[in-house]
Amino acid sequence: MTLQLHRPDGKGGIEPRQATDQNWRRALRSSRWGSGNRRGHLTPLANPEMNPTRTAISVGFWLFLAVLTFVLLVAGYGSGFWR
Repeated sequence: MTLQLHRPDGKGGIEPRQATDQNWRRALRSSRWGSGNRRGHLTPLANPEMNPTRTAISVGFWLFLAVLTFVLLVAGYGSGFWR
């Protein structure tokens, strides 16, 4: 027995809960999932906590990091630091 199917009766026991909505699919018709919209398309959901980085900046960062790593490795092996 769970409280989803039963509720307290006020006397220390529990009694069966009556089902309120026989059509559970009605709860799934949310505009968030697109089924409640006119054409069935998803609505754009903005995420105010995330401002994505532009592609050019992110590619430039990773290229800079790769070049810096390569330079450090060449300089380390060239000077004999990692022998």
